[in-house]
Amino acid sequence: MYSIKIEAYFSAAHNLRGYKGKCEALHGHNWKVEVAVARENPDKAGMVVDFRLLKNELHKILEKLDHKYLNNITYFKKINPTSENLAKYVYDRIKLHTPDIRSVTVWESENSSATYYE
Repeated sequence: MYSIKIEAYFSAAHNLRGYKGKCEALHGHNWKVEVAVARENPDKAGMVVDFRLLKNELHKILEKLDHKYLNNITYFKKINPTSENLAKYVYDRIKLHTPDIRSVTVWESENSSATYYE
């Protein structure tokens, strides 16, 4: 099995609904997003997936989140914008163009992350 990873960053604000604590108040993060793709065998060029193509797909997704108030994004009006739900949000969108996706990890700080995989 072969696996590759890319990372990208975005900044956004959110607040958690139905949560009692500091995170119920409006606050922001400099998020790190890690996408892993795996295949049993590389393609004819020897790649799991072209890094450039994967980075472009992730950039398209993250530019819709960057410098936004996440609670105002349609998807997060009903679903709490937690790190866990952000990971699933990115996973579901990148899977449309990258079927061999393995996981998406979203870091809201240097030592706190959530991963979504199927």
